[in-house]
Amino acid sequence: MKVILTQDVKGQGKKGQLIDVSEGYARNFLLPKGLAMQAGAKELNELKNRESAQKFKIETEQKEARALAEKLMGVVVKILVAPGADGRFYGSVTAMDVAEELKKQHGIEIDKRKIVMDSPIKAFGNYTFDVKLYAEISGKLNVIVTEK
Repeated sequence: MKVILTQDVKGQGKKGQLIDVSEGYARNFLLPKGLAMQAGAKELNELKNRESAQKFKIETEQKEARALAEKLMGVVVKILVAPGADGRFYGSVTAMDVAEELKKQHGIEIDKRKIVMDSPIKAFGNYTFDVKLYAEISGKLNVIVTEK
């Protein structure tokens, strides 16, 4: 019997998945507990539409991420910091600072958690960081830290 799972079932599948189970298992366990619904023509059509909508959403997000990665290639973020002793400055420049300056200077909004920094910037200079935009899609961001 073909059923569509309405919840995750251990050993069978995930929510929204079409599975084939024995009729007794479906009628005595899955259907009475509300873990699945019988897969008729209407339900199969809804499942197919849901899957195609999800696929379209993923493709759209990937296309936007690639476009943003292309846009980031030519962008340089300039951060001005008050100088300290020995060519260094007090405090540090974090991913949050870089994200804020990127939004102010270029109007590009990126979540600070997507900017990959091993450690905060503590010296003047030029830096290049990876920006994780989507699974397997990343861009490069150039940052220049200078004195005020």
